[in-house]
Amino acid sequence: MSKQVFHQNLADLTAQIAGRPLDAALDQWLNAAHGPGSQSYQQLKALCMEGVRDGWLCEREGGGIRYGRVFKAEDALHRFSVDVVDMQDIAGPHHVHPAGEIDLIMPLDDDTATFDGRPAGWCVYPPGSAHRPTVANGRALVLYLLPEGQIQFSRT
Repeated sequence: MSKQVFHQNLADLTAQIAGRPLDAALDQWLNAAHGPGSQSYQQLKALCMEGVRDGWLCEREGGGIRYGRVFKAEDALHRFSVDVVDMQDIAGPHHVHPAGEIDLIMPLDDDTATFDGRPAGWCVYPPGSAHRPTVANGRALVLYLLPEGQIQFSRT
């Protein structure tokens, strides 16, 4: 049942961001409307923690990172795919975001973990951006929304 509730929460969220540019304005809006103090953030975090505990999130492991694509890009999710990773004090593989990437950073334990230097909340990467995703100062779950599921991993 929780996976369906998770899907519905994400469908409601993606309806609000569909068609908007992936830029600093979207980053600011997401943090103001759906940031760590909001009910939507708390609900998504609780569902992610439940999904990891119950095994329907982050069901794969590689290089010290637990990960998994929960939903492929589909119309109900406004053409965003959904991935969740579980990382602790580690850098992931370098990749490019052809159409951008929207991340929800959910520190665990004592809430000190950062993702690419950012604390709990949302982080928006514009189309064509690239990074080596890094969690420092603890453990975090990170939810990724990728337009059309587009991601290109580097060969390095």
